[in-house]
Amino acid sequence: MEMKLHSLEQEMASISYSPAAFDGTSASDLLRSSSSSVTGIPLKTLGKVRFVVKRRDVIVAAKMRKMKKHEYPWPADPHPNVKGGVLTHLSHFKPLKEKLKPVTLDFEKPLDDVEKKIVDVRKMANETGLDFSDQIISLENKYQQALKELYLHLTPIQRVNIARHPNRPTFLDHVFNITDKFVELHGDRAGYDDPAIVTGIGTIDGRRYMFIGQQKGRNTKENIQRNFGMPTPHGYRKALRMMYYADHHGFPIVTFIDTPGAYADLKSEELGQGEAIAHNLRTMFGLKVPIVSIVIGEGGSGGALAIGCANKLLMLENAVFYVASPEACAAILWKSAKASPKAAEKLRITAPELCKLQICDGIIPEPPGGAHAGATWTSQEIKAAINETMDELTAMDTEELLKHRMHKFRKLGGFQEGVPIDPKKKVNMKKKEEKTVPRSSKAELEGEIEKLKQQILKAKESSTKPPEVALKNMIEKLKEEAYHEYSEAIRAMGLKDRLEMLREEVSKVNSKDRLMNPVLMDKIEKLKHELNQSLSAAPNYTILKYKLDMLKEVSTAKSLSKAATMKQEVNKKLSEIMGRPEIKEKLEH
Repeated sequence: MEMKLHSLEQEMASISYSPAAFDGTSASDLLRSSSSSVTGIPLKTLGKVRFVVKRRDVIVAAKMRKMKKHEYPWPADPHPNVKGGVLTHLSHFKPLKEKLKPVTLDFEKPLDDVEKKIVDVRKMANETGLDFSDQIISLENKYQQALKELYLHLTPIQRVNIARHPNRPTFLDHVFNITDKFVELHGDRAGYDDPAIVTGIGTIDGRRYMFIGQQKGRNTKENIQRNFGMPTPHGYRKALRMMYYADHHGFPIVTFIDTPGAYADLKSEELGQGEAIAHNLRTMFGLKVPIVSIVIGEGGSGGALAIGCANKLLMLENAVFYVASPEACAAILWKSAKASPKAAEKLRITAPELCKLQICDGIIPEPPGGAHAGATWTSQEIKAAINETMDELTAMDTEELLKHRMHKFRKLGGFQEGVPIDPKKKVNMKKKEEKTVPRSSKAELEGEIEKLKQQILKAKESSTKPPEVALKNMIEKLKEEAYHEYSEAIRAMGLKDRLEMLREEVSKVNSKDRLMNPVLMDKIEKLKHELNQSLSAAPNYTILKYKLDMLKEVSTAKSLSKAATMKQEVNKKLSEIMGRPEIKEKLEH
């Protein structure tokens, strides 16, 4: 500042002027001339004054860096026919110029052969000019049937792989498909705009909603920009700001969950990742507007739950929702990520399993091949689900809405003691370990039965009571031996699975105190007939038959001994009665 004043004084001192030139000039007539650094000289007399300004040669140089022109927030010439007008250009998200490369998952590889045949036949038809339309239609039908059959029987780990598919539609893909207008809102008002969480206001069929979602990239470049859909604390605080905004203006909130988890680097922890998630959880339970959460891919841990405390949680058919990924679970429990298929099954993270546990409130269908096989169709199913759910929630008043949200989470994991276990749950419970009964050889059984016969003969000769306890123990032992031999025979004949299924069905019927279904009775009779027909072909049939014969013989001996015991008791009672004096007198008369 001092340097500026010094230079100004020097320039003013270098000006020679006549004081008479300023007589009669008011303060309002004085103007500044910034070009010549002259102050306080009226323009009227400026031409009369003789002055000389010592100018210094000054060169201003600037090095300009070439930058790519960025069309944001909207282009200079928006197309008039674009749906939504200029507002659709407020988002960075635009259709990709290059087409996404098809990615085949490991379990889909058997379908490649049929697809290659279709391509070869079409190529042959183009080259030769012959009509192969019948063959092409037949192969396409075969492909569709195989695809449908494959996607009807997916394992949990296969659903995890579909949820992580690189071509799976993202949050913004669905939003632009289902909304009439959408305006993205940026920033957490605390210094950053996290690209992993996208927020904005959009309309569906004239209704205004606040959309909040985790955004993954569609290629490597976008994934790096979006941090692979893993939000930082700034992202959750941006979502929190938009929730307050929606609550203030009365906009229902729709959240889309698609993240492997919150970003767990050192910087995020320093910025308060846990606090940001906890703040979101607490706030969502107090919002007075309806909230619907939709899991469109994978929902991992607290990173997903931070925008998932909703009145209704919906899931796409092949989406997953977990507290720890199958790979992490397998590494902890089995010390190897290769056990992830087993971990995925035990964690029960798929949409059908979570519906049974009442964590998920509804499943949105996907086309065969996954959501990436028909993104527009899947988006329309999401739109229909949002409309249907919002119709239900908007009918509730504020108090009822808050209670509904609280009860949804309070009932999770609840149980009541003393109530019979539901057969559906009992099937999945850990079964009791079967007792291992030492199996006796043929010679050992013969020796034990011979000893038992000797005891029975001695009892007959001495007219004493037969050895009932020994007979009962022998029968129990032979029953267990025969049961294990039957199990071995059924396992050898390949009928074990059918028998287990029948047992489950019968236990369900018995638990509900219903009459046996005729169809179930028919199944039992068929299995019984098949077992009797093929039992003689079992490898252990000889020893089984011997044990059954022994069981029959011992059971007969027991019934005979019981009859003999009863005869002895009757004779004893009769002799006591006949020994009475009054009975003797009557007999004599």
